[in-house]
Amino acid sequence: MESMQIGIDSFAAAPTNRDANGSKALTELLERMELADQVGLDVFGIGEHYRKEFLDSAPAIILAAAASRTKRIRLTSAVTVLSAADPVRVFQNFATLDLISQGRAEMVVGRGSFIESFPLFGLKLEDYDALFSEKLELLLAIRDNEIVNWSGQFRPALRNQPVYPRPLQVQLPVWLGVGGTPASFIRAGELGLPLMVAIIGGETHRFRPLIDLYKQAGERAGHPPNQLKVGLHSLGYVANSTEEAVADYYPGYAEMFTRIGKERGFPPVTRAGFDAQNGRTGALLVGSPEEVAAKIVRHSNALGGISRFTFQMDAGLSHEKLLRSIALIGTKVSPFVNA
Repeated sequence: MESMQIGIDSFAAAPTNRDANGSKALTELLERMELADQVGLDVFGIGEHYRKEFLDSAPAIILAAAASRTKRIRLTSAVTVLSAADPVRVFQNFATLDLISQGRAEMVVGRGSFIESFPLFGLKLEDYDALFSEKLELLLAIRDNEIVNWSGQFRPALRNQPVYPRPLQVQLPVWLGVGGTPASFIRAGELGLPLMVAIIGGETHRFRPLIDLYKQAGERAGHPPNQLKVGLHSLGYVANSTEEAVADYYPGYAEMFTRIGKERGFPPVTRAGFDAQNGRTGALLVGSPEEVAAKIVRHSNALGGISRFTFQMDAGLSHEKLLRSIALIGTKVSPFVNA
């Protein structure tokens, strides 16, 4: 059996105190990416947002900077907001990243969980799903063909159009990032794309029927089972003990999700709610290395086996605490999971 890949996803949180600056925050992020490589983690992903609190609106540039400072770790988006992007440019950016990193680039494409990119790029929110479907189709056509013939509704057609550069990898890996809509799981299966499931709340095992839908759709479309990989992205943080991890993580988590919840009409975060989410079957993975590793294995078993797990740790934690957590995930959590 293949070992499970363990990694980190970051949204490049902007500094909140007045004296700090974005340049320092990105320098520290690159240090964390370098450490993740040194401690043997398998993958590091950078998100894509268009909000004041994040510095990741150009993820391929951050990943390229990391490529020059790392040797082994795979570098991916988490996620590329494809609805708001030109698939030709997305492919060119990640093919270039693949050349710079000597074949370590990947992308996770999705629709994102915020909508700021729509007004920013002059797109209509009512085209949300149609834009994504069409752009995914074009991206895969470019990935699989050096000379592209394609036509659609939202962009001029391509006729015998070559797209360069080509990546070092024979086929640039493209994962489909999904939240909770059954249609997204079925689409990933029909296309034979590996699936990255973002579970940031609730109970992880409840996603099993959706993952079964994905695998059934993939098998019906004739894709081999080993192509139908499932990854899991969840909020998490590791410290020497569970008490220390919760004390470090909870204040920033409560602040962030209370703020986002206010925008979306959700009630404020409570400690009781957090503890339930961090319980045996909840989606949060905040604890000691042993406890978090055991929970990843439980989640994997409940979902029928996962190939990759990534931690999202942006919750107002200091650079030093994040470095310590990355070191523990690389040296303790990953070996425990794969033992």
